[in-house]
Amino acid sequence: MNPVALAFAAFVTAAIGTIGGLGGAILLVPVLVLSGMEAKYAAPLGLVSVAAGSLAAAPHQLAARVVNHRIGVATEIVASSAALIGALVSGLIGQSVLAVLLGVVALVAAFAGARRKGVRNLPDSSLSVVDVGETPGTLAGVYPIGDGFVPYRANRLPLGLLGMGMAGLISGLSGVGGGWVKTPTASEVMHVPVKVAAATSTFTVGVTAAVGLLVYESQGRIVVSDAALVAAAGLIGGTVGVRLQHLLPPPLVRRGLSVILAVIGVVLIVRR
Repeated sequence: MNPVALAFAAFVTAAIGTIGGLGGAILLVPVLVLSGMEAKYAAPLGLVSVAAGSLAAAPHQLAARVVNHRIGVATEIVASSAALIGALVSGLIGQSVLAVLLGVVALVAAFAGARRKGVRNLPDSSLSVVDVGETPGTLAGVYPIGDGFVPYRANRLPLGLLGMGMAGLISGLSGVGGGWVKTPTASEVMHVPVKVAAATSTFTVGVTAAVGLLVYESQGRIVVSDAALVAAAGLIGGTVGVRLQHLLPPPLVRRGLSVILAVIGVVLIVRR
């Protein structure tokens, strides 16, 4: 793919993925493969896009105090370990198998994106701004919403860690990033509010991506010039996506993105 087309693809997928809340890599990697790029070279570019998006979003989310570091660390240990295994295994898999795997991942992401709802946590009138943040020594905390403050606590940690391990494994194998698995796992399984789950996921997926990229680099699968283009375009696209979020309803965009992913998934599987 020529540099202009690559930069455009990275920009557009990052913007759309940010608005929809699924991340740009889940769309970028399949698009690159369908354009003729080998999956083993498209996967690293997907993780570069993930890392760039995580880096761009981190300052805002940390300032808003919605990232729960304890939940992030507890789940990221499992996710990164699984990503390491996934990246190592991906170097041993043939091109056609990787393409089919990517198609299956796209279909699963389409289903997850279309159905994602999230647990609704209710404000507690006894809380105030001084309570916002993490509760020391626990996987709990308080976050602001409107004029109220919502308490929460992570539940079913073993099951949640299993989901995070799957997210890391998929990320390492396919390069699509694991945020679209991490966020619903934290919200639907562990009962962490969607706002906190999404922020913590965005904060940690950069670490998961970095682990996969280290393995990809050792396998000689990273083209530095392409990676630099994707990183720059992804940062700009993600910034544009954040600014457009208030103009376009994320649920509507997410459903549209799910339809696109479903079509891409079927094409990837059929054309093998």
